[in-house]
Amino acid sequence: MSACVPTRTPDSPQTERVHPPHSPPPAPYRRFHVAGADVSAAIAVFLIALPLSLGIALATGAPLQAGLVAAAVGGLVAGRFGGSPLQVSGPAAGLTVVTADLIHRYGWRTTCAITVLAGLAQLGLGCLRVARSALAVSPAIVHGMLAGIGVTIAVAQLHIVLGGSPQSSVLDNLLSLPAQLLDLHPAAVAVSVLTLTLLLLWPRLPGRLGGLLRKVPAALVAVTGATATAVSAGLTQPRVELPSWSSHALAGLPEGPVLGLVAAVLTITLVCSVQSLLGAVAVDKLIAARPGLPALVGRSDLDRELLGQGAANLVSGALGGLPVAGVAVRSSANVHAGAVSRNSTMLHGVLVVVAALLMVPVLELIPLASLAALVMAVGIQMVSLHHIRTVTRHREVPVYAVTTLGVVFLGVLQGVTLGIAVAVAVSMHRLARTRITHDEKEGTHHVHVRGQLTFLAVPRLSRALHHVPQGARVIVELDGSFMDHAAYETLQDWQRTHTAQGGFVELTGRRSGAGTVRSGSGGEDDDPAASPVGVAVSAGTADSPLTGCRCRPWTPWRNHQCDGPMSAPPPGARATEHQKGPSKEPSGGEPDGRTGALPAESAESARSAAANGVARSAAPPALTEPAGQAEQTPRTQRVEQAGPTERTERAQTPGAAGSRPSARQLLRGISAFQRNTAPLVRSELARLAREGQQPSQLFLTCADSRLVTSMITSSGPGDLFVVRNVGNLVPPPGEESGDDSVAAAIEYAVDVLKVRSITVCGHSGCGAMQALLNAEPGDAQTPLQRWLRHGLPSLERMADAGRPRARLAGRAAADAVEQLCLTNVVEQLDHLRGHESVARSLRAGELELHGMYFHVGEAQAYLLGGDRTGEGEPEVFDHVGVADLSA
Repeated sequence: MSACVPTRTPDSPQTERVHPPHSPPPAPYRRFHVAGADVSAAIAVFLIALPLSLGIALATGAPLQAGLVAAAVGGLVAGRFGGSPLQVSGPAAGLTVVTADLIHRYGWRTTCAITVLAGLAQLGLGCLRVARSALAVSPAIVHGMLAGIGVTIAVAQLHIVLGGSPQSSVLDNLLSLPAQLLDLHPAAVAVSVLTLTLLLLWPRLPGRLGGLLRKVPAALVAVTGATATAVSAGLTQPRVELPSWSSHALAGLPEGPVLGLVAAVLTITLVCSVQSLLGAVAVDKLIAARPGLPALVGRSDLDRELLGQGAANLVSGALGGLPVAGVAVRSSANVHAGAVSRNSTMLHGVLVVVAALLMVPVLELIPLASLAALVMAVGIQMVSLHHIRTVTRHREVPVYAVTTLGVVFLGVLQGVTLGIAVAVAVSMHRLARTRITHDEKEGTHHVHVRGQLTFLAVPRLSRALHHVPQGARVIVELDGSFMDHAAYETLQDWQRTHTAQGGFVELTGRRSGAGTVRSGSGGEDDDPAASPVGVAVSAGTADSPLTGCRCRPWTPWRNHQCDGPMSAPPPGARATEHQKGPSKEPSGGEPDGRTGALPAESAESARSAAANGVARSAAPPALTEPAGQAEQTPRTQRVEQAGPTERTERAQTPGAAGSRPSARQLLRGISAFQRNTAPLVRSELARLAREGQQPSQLFLTCADSRLVTSMITSSGPGDLFVVRNVGNLVPPPGEESGDDSVAAAIEYAVDVLKVRSITVCGHSGCGAMQALLNAEPGDAQTPLQRWLRHGLPSLERMADAGRPRARLAGRAAADAVEQLCLTNVVEQLDHLRGHESVARSLRAGELELHGMYFHVGEAQAYLLGGDRTGEGEPEVFDHVGVADLSA
């Protein structure tokens, strides 16, 4: 009998299902199961959604039950059918102004009908699979829209906070505000102030108890505290009124001008779709930061998300609910609370339904002023300083400002339309704005091109080049990040013609002497028709030891050694990889941000390099052949062309210290710091020199050259007090044996500098841990071995079968060396607790201990989980990912 065919016994109550031989067994039947993490996440989201839904309904002027309907439908319908499993949908603050305007114009039943039609429009867009197109909207427009809506919400709710009623427009609300300030209602103001105080202070509760209390949502605490205070004090003020569900108004036939209704449907569709799709992208970033979660959830399907949002709006409008969209606050709370599937979103909708049916007497105790204060705070938070800094950095302030003001004073659709128009105008202005100047200095003609060199600037470029006499010396300085094919051909043809007539052409970037492309007469190799233009690269003056160094900003991270100045190749030599500059833009690609003075790295990486003291290479804007046609000599090939003998001879060449490779590398790095980084940090270092160091952390790590503490912690001057030694060891008290340096640093950091945390950081491939594993008992006691004896307790801890093994989240240690590296971090934390100053600060709650492991090959950091101030915690190092802090 085949082993692949299950048998059926006479006593079997059911007939066994038989599957073909050698095929996988059928999947077992699984009952519907909700993970515990989803349950806890659903409760957390529900506690946030309940007061916000009531507050948003109040702000729109809709029946308060409409907010609960939208929250329930958003959780159940959008959560079930949407393409972003962990995104939570419901009534959003971004829709408040639009909905309030529709209710004021058309009434509640027609507004519900508009919501139904908007849902149908979203379903149609989802079927057309155009969801990705919504992401083409400039972020400055989206941020400006949200900021304008936030201002409108805050100004309107301020009247309710003061005890009055809001007007229909922002301008009317501002004009009536002085009169409202003269007619304050003390009860409403007191409840509002208490709500805002709790909302502001609750997330900042200190200590371990504060950490436990902060798990309760601040919005729930604020509304509950204000309600309890108002009830206990007997304050008389308007409260929530939830009419019977039997009298709840449903959608009716739309009534009003056709064009106005179409504009309203388009507005609801646009705002709901863009906000939901951008929210789905933000949720993807949050999911990527949680180890193992992306494999369970996967990336969002934006087209399906649009279909889910359309279905939710259709159902919500039909049931008399507010428009539905993805909500960033609830979505981020859902992810951070540990949700692992869409069940958490759906369960939160179920809880809203239960509350709407069974908690009406409790909800009717909530003062309207408390809900208004909550929504006003949400509106203020929508004007994000982070967004303002972002648009300022990208020079899109006009787009942001016009969109914000348009939304505030004209409306959402009008403001967004104005923002799009301004964004297009700014883009066209940047593309078309090119300034070309020509002047002569000391017999040399200078043609300076500022801006993007496109076909629109070709006539002016040709005119400027035409004024250059034949045979003259010319310097063409290109100061831009983009050159199209027409400009490329024009400049190349003129260059070839000018040099053939005996002239001399030098193409440079933004900085004089930074990098040049020279061609001219003087030899048979100068024929421009035979080969591309030769290149000579300079990173300093002619007398500087940096002259000719072609190091790019990232080469120091590759342990790059630039042994000497690179002489310029003959004019006819073909450009190598380092010598090529930006040619015309690849077809179908976007501009890569290169300027005439920068090599192939982006402008962002260049700024980062400058900020870290790395020498920026000065690669020229060489007009060579396109990358696919020019011959390339990879760096590895060029290095290996110099054999060991040649390299040894260069290293042993006698001469001044400045001629030795190591000395030149040191001088090159210092010179790069003085040129690029010192001007950026001089004011900050001057402040630190005046005020003294006040670091918040002691960072104890290995002396390994691959660990750059400032890089992996994104820290700067004055942030870290760093102690480095072989093996990141902390000798236990009393065992220093003449070497008190580590204990002295710990005492100084804790007692004098008052650091708030100490981090012990190990790393993969640690040579000290390898030496510990390979050490023999009878080996001679060298200074290194005497120092490494402080790591012997880590060896004993790893060998102790009764202790839990330290491991990385999701996997065990790769080998014995990694296991010892992880165990050593845990052991050194125990050694730290033995120092008197550390133990005293831990007891006082003034200090935290952290364990960290850095995997060099993966460039991945791991933090030791659990509370490391005690014993018996799981020794698991958790993956540290990339979180969207702005979501």
